Amino acid sequence: MPRPETGNRFDDDDYPAYTVGAAAEMIGTTPAFLRALGEAKLIKPLRSEGGHRRYSRYQLRIAARARELVDEGTPIESACRIIILEDQLEEAQRINEELRAANPPQT
Repeated sequence: MPRPETGNRFDDDDYPAYTVGAAAEMIGTTPAFLRALGEAKLIKPLRSEGGHRRYSRYQLRIAARARELVDEGTPIESACRIIILEDQLEEAQRINEELRAANPPQT
């Protein structure tokens, strides 16, 4: 019986491909640190059918940024807030750029 076409999920930044152990190892931290990021609502891992946490590459980039800030001495709650604000700023800049491109100044 042929398997359904799934595409290449590992190229999808949002595909929850990594277990908590693998994710922690990839970014050089502990599973407890990843759970703390979830408790702080910075990242919300998806759950496998068995209830295990699964992380995407996008979430791992966010977690790695949090780890950088914490390693520099920033409290985890503050690191999470900084990352959220950085993300909001990036999104606002992207929207602003799109609006400027769609509505060039008239002279």
